[in-house]
Amino acid sequence: MHIIFLGPPGSGKGTQSELIINEFKIPHISTGDMFREAMKQGTPAGIIAKQYVAAGNLVPDEVTIAIVKDRIQQDDCKHGYLLDGFPRTIAQAEALEKIANGIGHPVQLVLNLVVADEVLLERISGRRICKDCGASYHIRNIPPKVAGICDKCGGELIIRKDDNPESVKTRIETYHNQTEPLIGFYEKRGIIKNYDALIDIDILFDMIKKDLKKVEENDCNS
Repeated sequence: MHIIFLGPPGSGKGTQSELIINEFKIPHISTGDMFREAMKQGTPAGIIAKQYVAAGNLVPDEVTIAIVKDRIQQDDCKHGYLLDGFPRTIAQAEALEKIANGIGHPVQLVLNLVVADEVLLERISGRRICKDCGASYHIRNIPPKVAGICDKCGGELIIRKDDNPESVKTRIETYHNQTEPLIGFYEKRGIIKNYDALIDIDILFDMIKKDLKKVEENDCNS
């Protein structure tokens, strides 16, 4: 199965992605992971991307798309993939559609997590991580036993640089401006499913799993 995850930052894509890849045994492909691997392997696109990253510049679409094309043609994607963080724009979605159709692996389902901005702000700005072991907490939802102290190693809990309220607002605004139009793009193709990101994690996964099972069954019958 070939699927895409959409949703604003803080909507819970990471949690659901982990459940999906464990259940369906397909690779979870994020933009960051693709960049790091391509740069590590020294692929032509990876070399170019490294130059942009080293200079502190955004990697242009044509380079990102080339990296995605290389990645989804690797052996571990033969039976499917879960794309997270790509596409981010209509132009990227159109390029992905052309690539995926060209290699015979068209996108079959787009999972879209829906959540209000004020909830996202509360979720993200409340996150804390241990500066020593990296354990994650939330001051309201997953608080440590002792405020500011990691339960696991006793390290100090800190706010990630991009989790401060102003950064969060910017990220949410960028999502609305650049990525949210993809919802309409995939609605026209009839392959998007919307889910309430605020429902219980397990209940949400059961809903997603039911839809993915249908995709899996169609693959088996085709």
